[in-house]
Amino acid sequence: MTDLRVLVLEDHPFQKALAVIALLKAGVTNVIEASEGEEALRKLRVFGCADIVICDLRMPGMDGLAFLREAFDGRLVGSVILSSDADASLRQGVISMIDCLGLTFLGDLGKPFNLDRLRLLINRYESLRNSKSSPSNLDTIPQIEDVQRGLDNGEFIAYYQPKIDLRTQKIAGAEVLARWNHPERGLLSPGEFLPAVESFELLDRLFWNMFEQGLNFQKKLNLDGDTLELAFNLDASQLHSKQLPDILRDFLNSYEVSASGLIFEVTEVGMLEAPTNSLENLARLRMMGCGLAMDDFGAGYSSLARLCELPFNQIKLDNTFIRNLEHRPQNRAIIRSVIALAKEMDISLVVEGVEKLEQANDLRRMGGTLAQGYFFSRPVPEADMRKFIKSLDLPVARDQFSSPWIS
Repeated sequence: MTDLRVLVLEDHPFQKALAVIALLKAGVTNVIEASEGEEALRKLRVFGCADIVICDLRMPGMDGLAFLREAFDGRLVGSVILSSDADASLRQGVISMIDCLGLTFLGDLGKPFNLDRLRLLINRYESLRNSKSSPSNLDTIPQIEDVQRGLDNGEFIAYYQPKIDLRTQKIAGAEVLARWNHPERGLLSPGEFLPAVESFELLDRLFWNMFEQGLNFQKKLNLDGDTLELAFNLDASQLHSKQLPDILRDFLNSYEVSASGLIFEVTEVGMLEAPTNSLENLARLRMMGCGLAMDDFGAGYSSLARLCELPFNQIKLDNTFIRNLEHRPQNRAIIRSVIALAKEMDISLVVEGVEKLEQANDLRRMGGTLAQGYFFSRPVPEADMRKFIKSLDLPVARDQFSSPWIS
């Protein structure tokens, strides 16, 4: 880390000294110190841009907020670590401002100073830098001929990520997610191909491809005596089609699968200005017996209004609320409130992004019932999903699929 330049912006001499010592122990030798914003800006203009600033908020002269704005305008800082004793809501507001500026937020040290956490955040910066500098297995946006060929040749594969009932530790369903098994570039995630699929107006083809694979999987499970509710992501643009309910019904009849085993996830952002056709289709899907989930709940601006107006029977809470739960008390309050709201409205709640045992335990203690995330399982292909389902019915270790179960 000898090439790493870090600015310590802190007006308290002892806290500043602690930060400098911790950085030196972590192998960071290029450290700039400043006690207020104007001094920090002057030094950065002389010594050059800082890769990381460890920034206090309250200090004499130019405070941390003004410094971050000026440093961003002058392209003098790349990423930020907060070190402040301000209350949690204020720190969260500053984090939002950092994100809006386009700076990388590495984490919050808080006060008193935590040396181990500083080392962790420095390592996080290194990981992010290495991932950005690593060559991508997808150097260019896929061409339309490549995507069409992949769809024609069955290269797009349905993967399944389970939803777990925290009370019973049984599987409560699974979300169907697309993966592209590219013949030259290997297995590609949606972020690497979905923008191209959307721009080439091939989203419908991909959706029906995933839908048919999911129904085929459901039919196999039914023949084995198993059942599994499957959730499909439905883009708001697809809800415009007047033919949507009829096409769905034809597929269900063809595969002899019940509509009650399906749930469609629609993002709240996509429903902000839903036309009449979309609203009618949502109602028709519910009348057919399908479930409807408001995906990424809390990420938009009119969640509660849309929840009252539209026939959703499930909420999927955006993963930003479970993330950093231990460091942001307001997140805990929000999760508790949404759990209470879902119970009051008699709809189910799935909390996304559960990655740690502590998060799963916290969620269960708060009254949460359904969860999804890497702690339980990453998205897996059909064969592995079958094994996962079977494993939950047997008194055996499940370490091949997930971390240890909830204690």
